Amino acid sequence: MLARKSIIPEEYILARIAAENVRQPRYTVRPRQPRFIDKNGACNAAHKNIQEQGRFLQDVFTTLVDLKWRYALFIFTMSFLCSWLLFAMMWWLVAFAHGDLDNAWGSSFQPCVTKVRSFTSAFLFSIEVQVTIGFGSRMVTEECATAITVLITQNISGLIINAVMLGCIFMKTAQAHRRAETLIFSRHAVVGLRNGKLCFMFRVGDLRKSMIISASVRMQVVKKTTTAEGEVIPIHQVDILVDNPIDINNIFLVAPLTICHVIDKRSPLYEISASDLQNQNLEVIVILEGVVETTGITTQARTSYISEEILWGYRFVPIVTEEDGIYSVDYSKFGNRIKVATPRCPARELDEKPSILIQTLQRSELSHQNSLRKRSSMRRNNSMRRNNSSLVVPKVQFLTPASNLQTTDSELN
Repeated sequence: MLARKSIIPEEYILARIAAENVRQPRYTVRPRQPRFIDKNGACNAAHKNIQEQGRFLQDVFTTLVDLKWRYALFIFTMSFLCSWLLFAMMWWLVAFAHGDLDNAWGSSFQPCVTKVRSFTSAFLFSIEVQVTIGFGSRMVTEECATAITVLITQNISGLIINAVMLGCIFMKTAQAHRRAETLIFSRHAVVGLRNGKLCFMFRVGDLRKSMIISASVRMQVVKKTTTAEGEVIPIHQVDILVDNPIDINNIFLVAPLTICHVIDKRSPLYEISASDLQNQNLEVIVILEGVVETTGITTQARTSYISEEILWGYRFVPIVTEEDGIYSVDYSKFGNRIKVATPRCPARELDEKPSILIQTLQRSELSHQNSLRKRSSMRRNNSMRRNNSSLVVPKVQFLTPASNLQTTDSELN
């Protein structure tokens, strides 16, 4: 590139060849693994080419609740405006058919609706009937049975529209996934030793004081598999068990908990080692379900961990401490973890060769002892330095009488 711009003369052949033949990087960029469930719990699936769109209209209420807020508010506003305009047209037709729009009225003339002499006044009367705002100047008389029928029809229609629209707005504001936003998961999952077993662990917590009743945790591994017949299953779901001393998976989520899955023979992670983990195209989906204590609505919080977000050889730091008779939770350390000695082999090899675990624990113990020795030696050296600095004799300057006399003579001169 420099040779082309004539910054380097053409006679420098080696420099020109080096500029033209730049060494390409040896590493390859790994394509980003697609997620089935995003970190915020949203399903990363797009539904395309749906032929039977009419099925959504068969359940209008659910369709309205699932709409985005801008569309829901637009439908909410237009439903009332259209109903007011429709019945305003009907009131205007009733007044026109009865002759109420004529300006020349006799003393004995009785209109169907008083003070309705134009479409604007008919529109105002339609609003007054449907939202029960009456100002007393416009009212239905006993002259026309048609006007009474229209009045009854508009009242019933208004009640139906109010019930449907207000119900949709209430359901959108009280949806269960709003409560799930205060249920948090750790950013990363870890694989470490617990009670001599390799375990897959993550942390979950609730930011609110109102509890989630009957909370349960389910886990699934989603990966692309190929059957013996050659059939490709892009989303193959396999349930994995959660370590719980009782039969059911209910948890008492009063404080952040570390959810543990023991990697045993029944686990789909049984054959995976630390080096194979980064090359695995798998995703661990976590689903937490429970009943909101204040509303009684069932809520569900979801997250997932791809292979890049699973750290081997770590465990979470404790964040619950006892202070002044109460348990204090430090959420600033919610995702903090420390590195621990963990075998790099898969759980299958660890079950077949228990000596690997013993050797790992011995190395961990030796490294721990060495670190303790280094800390003690550093403390001892620091204490010796402090003692030596305290024993240093300060320099004292002695003045002789001759020097005093010289200074006095010089001052006099």
